[in-house]
Amino acid sequence: MEDNNKVLNALDEAPLSLFHLRAVLISGLGFFTDAYDLFIIGAALVLIKQQWHLDQTMVGLVGSTTLIANFFGAFIFGRLADVLGRKTLYGLVAIIMSVGAVLTAFSPNIFWLIAFRFILGLGIGGDYPISAVLMSEYANIKDRGKLVGMVFSMQALGLVAGPIVAITLLASGINHDLAWRIMLGLGALPALSVIYARRKMPESPRYKTQVLGQTQNAIEDLQTYTKNQVEFTGTESGAVQGNRMRFIEFITNRKMMITLLGTAGTWFAFDYAYYGNSISTPLIMKMVSPHASLIQTEAWTLIIFLIAAVPGYALAVSKIDKIGHKRLQLIGFLVMGLAFLAMGIIPGITSTLVPFLVLYGMSYFFAEFGPNTTTFILPSELFPVSVRTTGHGFSAGIAKIGAFIGVFVFPLLTKTLGLNGTFIITFAFSMLGMLLTLILPEPANKSIESKHEQRPSTQMAVVQRTRRNA
Repeated sequence: MEDNNKVLNALDEAPLSLFHLRAVLISGLGFFTDAYDLFIIGAALVLIKQQWHLDQTMVGLVGSTTLIANFFGAFIFGRLADVLGRKTLYGLVAIIMSVGAVLTAFSPNIFWLIAFRFILGLGIGGDYPISAVLMSEYANIKDRGKLVGMVFSMQALGLVAGPIVAITLLASGINHDLAWRIMLGLGALPALSVIYARRKMPESPRYKTQVLGQTQNAIEDLQTYTKNQVEFTGTESGAVQGNRMRFIEFITNRKMMITLLGTAGTWFAFDYAYYGNSISTPLIMKMVSPHASLIQTEAWTLIIFLIAAVPGYALAVSKIDKIGHKRLQLIGFLVMGLAFLAMGIIPGITSTLVPFLVLYGMSYFFAEFGPNTTTFILPSELFPVSVRTTGHGFSAGIAKIGAFIGVFVFPLLTKTLGLNGTFIITFAFSMLGMLLTLILPEPANKSIESKHEQRPSTQMAVVQRTRRNA
């Protein structure tokens, strides 16, 4: 265990260095892909609906298929990453995302599009737990929220890239059938760019040390990857046998299940509120200003992202470790929810463009400067290393059920309740997320191992028994 602690302490106390930023880039480009692929469908659906004459039910199904696939991808790959290792699957999920994006661009009809979006969603779902946990396990204590938040903030670039691509293609006068195919197919490029880098990235040193018991090998890999920017002191006495929490132990452990209720429950509530609105933003803009062209609605979408969402991401990254990860989530849920409530109860707000955009932008700002960032970070910190991607994968998967419901029912709710009634429901989910946040501990500025009592390995137990008998 002493050797293990040398590795953990070295990682926890390492100054912010270039190898941290390299890990952010490798993980973040995959997450840029996640965001672009998930949200570009909102713009593409406007064109697809016209071309294939889709009703509201089919629009909801196309928009939400990737999200239900995220559920399976996060569960499956999250668990496998704890069993087989993070690196083993990291390149694979990027390949699946690339293939899925290309296939969607060549969909011959609506049913193939749904099938290919499902494949894409499996890769995106798998990328969530592995990207978050790998970055968390490479991070130091002082900057962990910032580093994992930087990975997540690549979503901001994906959010901005989508409307820019849509506006460019529409303004060029290109055929609409070709335009939406290009929109979807471009999602393959960032994922393709990181496949090689992910294959070269070494296994998580925390996983290698604590689960596989390969301490010396973890040190060698880390020194090579960081170009000796992480320093180790003392001598190593050989391999230490690793430990795993079995899956049955995880799901029957009361502490783990309470933590999972907090991480998965808050993420579920947030994703219901966020994805239904975000993916449907072009449709919302059309309802608020029905005479606007598609280019105009995409421009407003881009403006909201640039003015409200991007600063929210940036402020979250810069302040999260000072404010606290849990506290930031509480603040974000509260203000975001109040913005939705105002949009729901103020008479005529949804038909008055500028006041509506102000409140809608506020909801976006406090989503990013709050639960959109923190629900991604917290599950990467609050579970033991041997079930860390399992816990994160379960949380992300359950969250995407919320996202699926939000996206699927949003067109139906707006049809029956109007935008006002739909926003009031969204407010209720925001309050639920705030309440569930209260059951979680505050992990900011603490080691991600500090909350978990490490069981002594078999080898150490034998030594301890021998000493007692002596």
